[in-house]
Amino acid sequence: MEQLSQKIKSAEKFLEQYAQIINRWQKALNLVSNHDLKNLWQRHIYDSAQLYFYLPKEARVLVDFGSGGGFPALVLAILNKHFKGAITDFYLIESDNKKCVFLQEAARELGVHVHILNERIENINNLKADVITARGFAKINRIIEYGFPFLKENTVFLLLKGKNVSEELKELDHSFVVNCKKGIHESCIVQISGVRKK
Repeated sequence: MEQLSQKIKSAEKFLEQYAQIINRWQKALNLVSNHDLKNLWQRHIYDSAQLYFYLPKEARVLVDFGSGGGFPALVLAILNKHFKGAITDFYLIESDNKKCVFLQEAARELGVHVHILNERIENINNLKADVITARGFAKINRIIEYGFPFLKENTVFLLLKGKNVSEELKELDHSFVVNCKKGIHESCIVQISGVRKK
């Protein structure tokens, strides 16, 4: 945690602004559980921020499934802006209209440019991703199924999972290249590459 804190220190004031926006909208939209709201930085912001350091250097387009309150995509967009990262386009897919309004307003206040798609994932066509992210969205095999239409030749999935991820990993096609790294706050960072369209 301390090493991660040092890495993102230069963007802390912008992440703090994001935390304030969440607190302001929480009552209306219940973006996180009330219990998690007390541990917002550790449970959500730092948890999301750790993915930034696993983004492939050649990646330009990031697509986030089920963006909800903006974790991890808005956090990654904030860090990408202030570290002058390589990602040029962030696509946040969220089917809940009210949460899309929140995401749009939060992005505006934070000064980050993102594309917010108020749509179900399976209804989106002609969008290809270098990186697909998701957090608390669905089981890994389901996320991969959703991801097939978005695949490019070297698309990487970067997923944040809980400590009980092992059962989900057992269900995966063995042809995939899967790396699972221990993250902060009992999270697991799952990197998947080599996924091919069926």
